[in-house]
Amino acid sequence: MAEPAEALMALASRLRAAGRAEEAAEAYRRLLAIRPDLPDSWFNLALMERQSGRFAAALSAYDEALRRGVSGPEEAWLNRGVIHADDLGRPDLALKDLEAALAIAPDWLPALLNLGNLHEDMGRREAAADAYARALAVAPGHPVAMARAAGLARLTGPDDPVIAALRAAVSRPGMDVADRAELGFALGRALDQVGAYDEAFAAYAAANAASRAIDPEGARYDRAAHERFIDSLIAAFPAPAVPVEGGEAAPVFICGLFRSGSTLVEQIMAGHSRVTGGGELGLVPGLARAVAGYPQALAGAGPEVFGQLRDLYLGGLKTARPQADVVTDKRPDNFLHIGLIKAMFPNARIVHTVREPLDVILSNWFLHLDRSMGHALDLGDLAHWHGQYLRLMRHWKTLYPDILDLDYDALVVEPRPAIDRLLGYCGLDWEEAVLDFHKAAVPVRTASVWQVREPLYRRSSGRWRNYERHLDGVRAALGTASQGS
Repeated sequence: MAEPAEALMALASRLRAAGRAEEAAEAYRRLLAIRPDLPDSWFNLALMERQSGRFAAALSAYDEALRRGVSGPEEAWLNRGVIHADDLGRPDLALKDLEAALAIAPDWLPALLNLGNLHEDMGRREAAADAYARALAVAPGHPVAMARAAGLARLTGPDDPVIAALRAAVSRPGMDVADRAELGFALGRALDQVGAYDEAFAAYAAANAASRAIDPEGARYDRAAHERFIDSLIAAFPAPAVPVEGGEAAPVFICGLFRSGSTLVEQIMAGHSRVTGGGELGLVPGLARAVAGYPQALAGAGPEVFGQLRDLYLGGLKTARPQADVVTDKRPDNFLHIGLIKAMFPNARIVHTVREPLDVILSNWFLHLDRSMGHALDLGDLAHWHGQYLRLMRHWKTLYPDILDLDYDALVVEPRPAIDRLLGYCGLDWEEAVLDFHKAAVPVRTASVWQVREPLYRRSSGRWRNYERHLDGVRAALGTASQGS
């Protein structure tokens, strides 16, 4: 029996290294049917199950790994916590997992950082600050812990000690470029908060440059390639989907440009007794990635193809948010995939969040985003991205005039009529609780985590005017992009 077990272990390891999660998981399952006494293989199986979207199976595999004495049990508990927080919307269980990890390794930095992040998601400012303080006690000057702690600080002005510490850290000779980017974005955010706008702009410019320098090729935004992608989306979905009976299984899709108010809209809806906020589900982009040659491969596809994709989506939704009545899928970049969404769910309600373009562009540039969003590192690229977004949305709205535009700037000025219109569009009766969305104890896993913990305010509308002297080029690019799109 040893030879087939060894062969299966080698096969599973090769498949895992190659990123072939489904096949690797199957190989690990076959291996563990022969040799169930391999705790580290149970751990690896759990990793592959999660990558394959089988969250319950991943949790079960971690349980087996822990039961059988896996090396580094704190990592298994941490990974369980990530599944509960990110994939299943169960912060209560995630907290128990992280506490179990820290009971084993009280000074383990990844668990402390995740604990702070979880408390932030739940709106627990003091608890989050305490977790980051513990992390800094373990690793003084740690860039991520320092940046996150600074984001929670109550700043008194440009000379605040937190800002002084960030300035010193970001200018330290020999600092790793990734750490410089992390601290640079924190410095820009702090300076913005105290009204030192010119200094904040300079800090953000340096932070974006550092972020790009981490991986110049990987962070490059190819304008021509993106234009071709938009062309292909329009060509693949040239006509409206055929309406079908029984479309009530679809969630409410909330999409638009990143930082256009989608988190706020979802949080308002989640204040309704019938609504469960799904958060930024990766289901639609995951389906798009799974279709080889997307979107061209779906041009002319029949209802059976979209029926299969719909079933996959609904299966993932049921796993992520079980037993919900009305669910929201708030993934901003789903605006790219409205053609696919409508092909799967012709009756789907789509809420499209819109906002002043300059505010959106600056809000993206001010954030330390994943470098896969290469366009967010350059103001000119952001203006180009915006033009292509307008071009695509014009196409979708020609096909589907029932898409609801919800204007962030109008919402914060007169909330009630905008929210009433939103709920009516989604087939929901009015409930006063939606106006108290900021009191809801539901997790928020976006950069808007603290904004949506407050009552509606207007100070983010027109924020670009604080930086007007730096934006002549962006305004010109926006005008050109709009005219040419």
